Amino acid sequence: MNIHEYQAKQLLKSYGCPVSNGRIVLKADEVKAAASELDGPLWVVKAQIHAGGRGKGHFKEAEAGEKGGVRLARSVAEAETLARQMLGRTLVTHQTGPAGKQVNRIYIEEGSDISRELYLALLIDRKSSRVSFVCSTEGGMDIEEVAAHTPEKILSFSVDPATGLSDFHGRRIAFALGLEGNQVKQCVSLIKKLYKAFLEKDMEMLEINPLIVTTDGQLKVLDAKLGFDNNALYRQPDVMDLRDVTEEDPKELEASRFDLNYIALDGEIGCMVNGAGLAMATMDIIKLYGAEPANFLDVGGGATKEKVTEAFKIITSDPKVKGILVNIFGGIMRCDIIAEGVLAAVKEVGLKVPLVVRLEGTNVELGKDIIAKSGLNVIAADDLADGAKKIVAAVKG
Repeated sequence: MNIHEYQAKQLLKSYGCPVSNGRIVLKADEVKAAASELDGPLWVVKAQIHAGGRGKGHFKEAEAGEKGGVRLARSVAEAETLARQMLGRTLVTHQTGPAGKQVNRIYIEEGSDISRELYLALLIDRKSSRVSFVCSTEGGMDIEEVAAHTPEKILSFSVDPATGLSDFHGRRIAFALGLEGNQVKQCVSLIKKLYKAFLEKDMEMLEINPLIVTTDGQLKVLDAKLGFDNNALYRQPDVMDLRDVTEEDPKELEASRFDLNYIALDGEIGCMVNGAGLAMATMDIIKLYGAEPANFLDVGGGATKEKVTEAFKIITSDPKVKGILVNIFGGIMRCDIIAEGVLAAVKEVGLKVPLVVRLEGTNVELGKDIIAKSGLNVIAADDLADGAKKIVAAVKG
């Protein structure tokens, strides 16, 4: 789960991290009062969406001169004008895709005198199962670009959980970032606070880009992006309260309510599969035969008829879906349950696209019999390759 920048800064501030003073605005009429509460002479007006690249983005409805989702104002009146230009409009960045995201919140904060921009992040290193630090002197840039063109400017290391974090780790980062004097002490202190927040809040990513050095030599978190482990949210009610469902795909949100593992993609063939590995293989073979999957959907090993019905409804609600491939290997999951769920969903929402069903495993003959006697125009498949060929052929005409 992701949260907005202003929420991330509020959380980090609660751990003692240095952030700028700011105000969140939800309505245009609130802008002037919010900006007036902040000291000038510079205000930063930031669109709040769950995507990076806001400063380089553009608004679909923008007029001449209205560029970027992060802009500077030199008066309260100008801050109000900029905020009104952003609220309610669709911001397109390299991470949102061409559809963009509507800006429903604006964050106005005090400007900072910047001497240097740095990069700092904490991530889960899945290879070592440890928390990993990543830092670079090239703050303000996409870290992927730095890694591609100047990888020597990136320092990455993990923390051994047996010994935990020590001042040495903070000093190592400080020296890698070229910090001096009191800045080293500030860095050591900041690293401790970030590490504590990362562990206590079950984060899977904490990115500060940029971490700045001000002209008077102080470290400050200028932008922050936090991501949390969905599997741990049950023990993080305060983090759950920060969830903004308007930033999430409606289909993914609906799937989460039924404990379905669903991710929307850009293809034309909807997939309903049991098991994450089989779902990945299903998507791969669809691509192998010349088409693109419209989603990743794992109904799980213990899916009920109702759960399968909801999964099918979510797939068919995607206007990009031109065909559906159901691929079930019944170990824990019974094939007859899948068949009954598919039939229930079809009766409720209809079937307007080709449907290929491949069943194998527990109660497979019963499942096939249920579908065969349904009277539906369902294409049966003998194996995964056969199913992929048939659905691609049906979609391609």
